[in-house]
Amino acid sequence: MQYRIQGTPMPVVICELAPNEQMITERGSMSWMSPNMKMETTSNGGLGKAFGRAFAGESMFQNRYTAQGGPGMIAFASSFPGEIRAIQITPDHPIIVQKRAFLACTPGVELSVHFQKKLGAGFFGGEGFIMQRLSGSGVAFVEIDGSVVEYNLQPGQQLIVDTGYLAMMDATCRMDVQTVSGVKNMLFGGEGLFNTVVTGPGKVLLQTMPISAIAGLLGPNK
Repeated sequence: MQYRIQGTPMPVVICELAPNEQMITERGSMSWMSPNMKMETTSNGGLGKAFGRAFAGESMFQNRYTAQGGPGMIAFASSFPGEIRAIQITPDHPIIVQKRAFLACTPGVELSVHFQKKLGAGFFGGEGFIMQRLSGSGVAFVEIDGSVVEYNLQPGQQLIVDTGYLAMMDATCRMDVQTVSGVKNMLFGGEGLFNTVVTGPGKVLLQTMPISAIAGLLGPNK
């Protein structure tokens, strides 16, 4: 499979497939394709994994596209202004991404739900509580809102992130939440009651324009 990512601020990834090569994607993610691409809707691992994907913010069922009778082409466009990243997934390098980040992948990549281990993250972590885990082997395409800022955290090194700005991290990283210090800061600081704390080692990708922040800005203007 060969691919190219083009366009801003609404990028698209265009995949060129050899005969019989396949791509797996979320329902409704296909933007355009050649006539010889055959679609098959599948639970891709059974109902247990389908329910897990639904809990992680994705559809229960996925679509499998196969190039039949010759080379094929299929394109997947972003649903929000930002970037599309191609991530090489290997058995020793799974990644954790935000809900609804998964766009498409090659066979061999497994999408599952990822829970933060600490209960506090569940009640107060907002978008960070339930994330998506991409494991297995292959190439995955993920959507990131806005521009991307990368950090490589050393073991024990921490980064404090406002909820919603964490787009992706290596599975070696750990995430928790902490309370904003000071009653005055909580009530009048405008930053909410809790922040996300990411601890290394591993790479962390932050996004500059999360959908949740845009919704918060538009809400008071309705």
